[in-house]
Amino acid sequence: MLSKNEIKDIRALGQKKFRDERGLFVVEGEKLVEEALRSGFEIVGLYRTEDIGAEAMSRISQLTHPSPALAVVRQPAPAMAAPTLSPDELVLALDGIRDPGNLGTILRIADWFGIRQVLASEDTVEVFNPKVVQATMGAIFGVRVHYCRLARVLGCPAGPGMTAVPVYGTFLEGDNIYEADLTRGGVLLMGSEANGISPEVAATVTRKLFIPPFPTGAHTSESLNVAVATAIACSEFRRR
Repeated sequence: MLSKNEIKDIRALGQKKFRDERGLFVVEGEKLVEEALRSGFEIVGLYRTEDIGAEAMSRISQLTHPSPALAVVRQPAPAMAAPTLSPDELVLALDGIRDPGNLGTILRIADWFGIRQVLASEDTVEVFNPKVVQATMGAIFGVRVHYCRLARVLGCPAGPGMTAVPVYGTFLEGDNIYEADLTRGGVLLMGSEANGISPEVAATVTRKLFIPPFPTGAHTSESLNVAVATAIACSEFRRR
């Protein structure tokens, strides 16, 4: 049986304030819990409906329809610095992605295409938000998100003897991504649907790309969903 205090503590992890204070987050669903158990992340608590009962599970769950399994997981220690950028590794950078579903889907896309490092602006939604975690479908355990001042990190010049890392960004006035020369690695920068890439971060871009509609020049929707655009761009980089 779960005590009232235990239920209260688990429920509180639905709020960022308490996730930050305790360094914990919640995963729900049998598949996500299985991924958590395999991941090497520290499992602080594991709860199953068959053990605690349906009523207790409904009280600790953040879902409208509770799953049979829930785990409380310790957040990995934040990195002391953003990862070193390399022209041989493809890294995603996200500027101002506010929608939890979009961020979770983007992390799932990154995992699918073998991208292990994601840079995120400080105003991007928190990766341990329950809606983000659910949308990752387990990718949260394989992709590391680093929150940072994007303009500062992407704008750092290459050191002596180092090859400059290209920064690709998606813009309406960019080069056709299907015809552009793309390198094996570098940074692929994506902005929010509402505001695009901020001017400060856009100043670090060395190559602007555009995903054209079909047929070229046709009058279509104003823009693509950012997660969809990310999937197209990642696929094109990996296809080369």
